[in-house]
Amino acid sequence: AERLQYELGVILQMGYAGYFLIVRDFIQKARDMGISVGPGRGSAAGSLVAYCLGITNIDPMRFGLLFERFLNPERVSMPDIDIDFDYRRRGEVIEYVKEKYGHDSVTQIITFGTMAARGVIRDTGRALGFEYGEVDRIAKMVPAELGITLEKAIDSTPDLREMEKDKGDHGKLLRIARLLEGLGRHASTHAAGVLIAPGRLDEVVPLFQSGKGEVSTQWDMKSSEKVGLLKMDFLGLRTLTVIDDALGLIAGTGMEPPDLDGLSLDDGPTFDLLREARTVAVFQLESAGMRDLLRRLQPEGFEDIVAVNALYRPGPMGSGMVDDFIACRHGRKEIRYEHEDLKPILEATYGMMVYQEQVMQIASIMGGFSLGDADLLRRAMGKKKKEEMDAQRTRFVEGAVKRDYDGGTAEKVFEQMAYFAGYGFNKSHSAAYALVSYQTAYLKAHHPAAFLAATLTSEMGDSDRVMVLIEECRRSGITVHGPDVNASDASFTIEDGAIRFGLGAVKNVGVGLIETLVEEREKNGPFGSIHDLCRRVAGAGMNRRVMESLVAAGAFDTLHPSRARAFAAVAGAMEGGARHQRDAALGQTNLFGEVAEARDPELPQVPDWDRSTQLRQEKEVLGFYLSDHPLNAYRDEIAAVASGDIATLKLRGSGASVGALGVITSIKKKTDKKDRLMAFVTVEDFTGNLEVILFAKVYEKVSELLEEDRVVLFKGTIDRRDEESEAKLLGDEVVDFEASRANLAHTLNLRIPLTPSTEDRLNEVRELLRRFPGRGDVVIHLELPTGRRVRVKAGSTRVGVHPDLLSGLRTLLGEDAVRLGEARNGGNGR
Repeated sequence: AERLQYELGVILQMGYAGYFLIVRDFIQKARDMGISVGPGRGSAAGSLVAYCLGITNIDPMRFGLLFERFLNPERVSMPDIDIDFDYRRRGEVIEYVKEKYGHDSVTQIITFGTMAARGVIRDTGRALGFEYGEVDRIAKMVPAELGITLEKAIDSTPDLREMEKDKGDHGKLLRIARLLEGLGRHASTHAAGVLIAPGRLDEVVPLFQSGKGEVSTQWDMKSSEKVGLLKMDFLGLRTLTVIDDALGLIAGTGMEPPDLDGLSLDDGPTFDLLREARTVAVFQLESAGMRDLLRRLQPEGFEDIVAVNALYRPGPMGSGMVDDFIACRHGRKEIRYEHEDLKPILEATYGMMVYQEQVMQIASIMGGFSLGDADLLRRAMGKKKKEEMDAQRTRFVEGAVKRDYDGGTAEKVFEQMAYFAGYGFNKSHSAAYALVSYQTAYLKAHHPAAFLAATLTSEMGDSDRVMVLIEECRRSGITVHGPDVNASDASFTIEDGAIRFGLGAVKNVGVGLIETLVEEREKNGPFGSIHDLCRRVAGAGMNRRVMESLVAAGAFDTLHPSRARAFAAVAGAMEGGARHQRDAALGQTNLFGEVAEARDPELPQVPDWDRSTQLRQEKEVLGFYLSDHPLNAYRDEIAAVASGDIATLKLRGSGASVGALGVITSIKKKTDKKDRLMAFVTVEDFTGNLEVILFAKVYEKVSELLEEDRVVLFKGTIDRRDEESEAKLLGDEVVDFEASRANLAHTLNLRIPLTPSTEDRLNEVRELLRRFPGRGDVVIHLELPTGRRVRVKAGSTRVGVHPDLLSGLRTLLGEDAVRLGEARNGGNGR
């Protein structure tokens, strides 16, 4: 009660009560409209007032979130509450704001793209007439470091330093680039900022109209705030849409959807999922690096998720802070507190200062700072200005001594605060994100099919993402049925515990046609054939290209098992459908006054497509293989040979040496400056595709191995222009995987329980192994009745891994009893 009274007093004194009521109004209106709203992000969660008003559902008392980190009475500034809405309906909230406050009083805010170090070199080089390859080479000399300037890059890079001294074109390029660096490059609309004026906009702020007719301010966000205008952040968050759709799918199966706002934050299956890092599609926790962090940390409580969100950033990762945090978490490193009074503040983070709020609390408890002053101290530490830091150090130590703390201890604590303040993260922000992370992890742990179906729908415009998610469905034991004109909706749906592919993910098929098709199916029953569908749904955006796409995607498989025959029937079916529609419109009837019943002609007699052709057609209209995959026969071997799946490799840093195994899907040849042939090859696995660049010297050696649909292993180094650009592989070796499999030596691990029939089982295994000789070791893991395992190497037995061998062994021993281990030839196995 005292804290609430204090916060209210400050808010009223600063004149911000209206701000809170406006925000509450937006959120309440959105909820009344059935729009999903996030937990309140940024520093908003630090305010008990915001919690009581329902602006945020993060309890600041429970999680130690500080009001002064949000609204500092010592430093007059506008509050900042970021509001996340279902991204499909964000526009409705903005429209409500315009209706309420007047269309001439509400607008979005401009933002200016500026010329950063690498970008300004490219732009300047293009203007000076440099060839793309040359200016790209120079730009890549700038270290891929966040916020780096040209001055710093030239000082730290000898080649750039020498280039700037050059009196020719290269020196001119860098000198002009230095002058242009930081200038505005282009204007666009801020992703979230909405400005609400007290009257007509054109009376208080200059306006800008884009080429598309969109109106925004001419002042950017900071300038608009400086003159006292009210800026709100309305963000569209895709994850909220996924959550909303998942709850709808759960309800559609007849189950009661969980109350996500009332979840217990210690759910066992949810933390099992997090500890096992099964977090593909889980908000903020799905990157390869984050999954590795979860495996190492083994989170046990919600505070651990909050910490993970705060720690997974370049500063803490690069400083070794994360390694120390994990070591303390598991007792491998002693947790130390410079004083017992710090234990309540730092206990949840194992003695380390992870959050900005912790720095503020320590300054308050030891140094006697008000929390407002402590926030100013935190800001000063972040800027690292020596004079200001020296003054703050003196004040902190003197304050600590007055409060009976040892001066030496106070000095040590101040040094720790100064160090960690550079890496500390806003806990309010991290806690809000952690809650959404937990909610999505909960849905995946308890309702995986509904959650993944909703995620697939949200990502169905991105074939690479859909590929990753379908592979995750397979790993989770969830069947994904292909598209079907008699079963699919536009989005991905749930069907008897499986996921049904959405027609909206098939290329060339429009939403209008899908809606008409579904409506007709529900009204008059399922379609009986491709001809029946064309008669009943003629028009409505249907054309030959659309029908052929549906056939190639497998949407008619349950009606016509031969895709080749159905494909050949498209033209005739559409012509017959159009004729039937015309006859019905003209009222043509038979002798009994009835519209003549149409009969389906036989499908054309054409040869069936072979597997390769069918998969290629399927990939063309879906963007990936669905019914099968050229790599399915090699699933077990990929992990033992490649450095990881392609989705993971694409996250690796520039210069990393990797091996990528996949099927070649395209080859583009071109000549280099010396008129020599080189190639750009696209290789694909279950999780995505990767472009491999083969320069002339390499291409000459490997050109005979390059053909579409061939499974190959590319070795080389990852190359990316900058942190935001797509990773490519600079190939230096290509291996025909099929031809070389017999020479790859994997360790074959077999788990066999010790029972009276074990000897007979071993004899069967031995006979099967003899049929597949090779160079790989065989290791038997005997499970004793006591639960212990004995590892036995199978003497002189050597095998060559083959799908038929693995299939036979799994039939004998069970699906989980057979796995490939590390390759003896230096492959990246497990």
